[in-house]
Amino acid sequence: MKRPPAAIVVALVGSILLAAGCGDGGGAGEGAGTTGSTSPETLESLWRAQGESVGAVAGTSDFQVGHNRVSFLVVDKAGRLVERPTAKVWVSRGLEQKPFAQTTARLEPIGVPGGETADAGAIYVARIDTPSPGTYWYLARPVGGRQIQALGNVVVKQRSAAPSVGDRAIPSDTPPLASTGGDLTELTTSRRPDRALYKSSVAQALAAHTPFVLTFATPQFCQSRTCGPVVDVVSAVRKREPAGSPVQFVHVEIYKDNDPANGVNRWVKQWRLPTEPFTYVVDRKGVIRTKLEGAFSVGELERAVAGVR
Repeated sequence: MKRPPAAIVVALVGSILLAAGCGDGGGAGEGAGTTGSTSPETLESLWRAQGESVGAVAGTSDFQVGHNRVSFLVVDKAGRLVERPTAKVWVSRGLEQKPFAQTTARLEPIGVPGGETADAGAIYVARIDTPSPGTYWYLARPVGGRQIQALGNVVVKQRSAAPSVGDRAIPSDTPPLASTGGDLTELTTSRRPDRALYKSSVAQALAAHTPFVLTFATPQFCQSRTCGPVVDVVSAVRKREPAGSPVQFVHVEIYKDNDPANGVNRWVKQWRLPTEPFTYVVDRKGVIRTKLEGAFSVGELERAVAGVR
């Protein structure tokens, strides 16, 4: 269930680029345009522009045909995170092809004060349309400061491995707090557990026809640079819900008996999760309205919850 370490992701992208004949270069100018527009340059020439060229560190990996949320980190060659408010993003079907779309990635803060920590305090998030299966390449260039561009790709399938937006939620009989006699240690590895996240099972929330947030995550055993704060973010959004809100919040751990040595639990298998964390927002009819893979901000989840309240 773990994502590859940042250094491995960068090395893999670097090896692909070398095989394609890419490398640090000079002088190519910046592409221009808006989402859906093209650039006069190939993606490779944009990547070889003046400045530092690196590989993007992926935060998401489960994509399907249609509209996808793509998150990533930009890390310079000295291992420092590049965190600027926005980044220009170009998208193409190949390194030697011209971009067919351009959009903006926004830096989303992850985690909450006093909560679990992660290597990164924020992550870039872009929305990319992928009309057919295959590999799409993107180039992200943070705006402002010393020029740096990060190259990454997304592998799109006809259907994602995990349930996606528009699918019906799976009525998993996840364990509520009442099933453990009030023992939170059986349900969560969080150091500061929020009891309200364990009041209901997924099946109970579906049977009650109430909207809910479902997060699969393991605070203690997360394996990526960004996964730690997810449960804290879910808890923070719950606490900020207006009085009388019908939205329930459910947290489910990843491993059987909360022990990685035992492998993933049956609920993770039911939902066919290829990685963790995964978070879903489900409406009153039991239909998934938002799918958030990896880390996300309080603002991202709040906007999603407002849509089903």
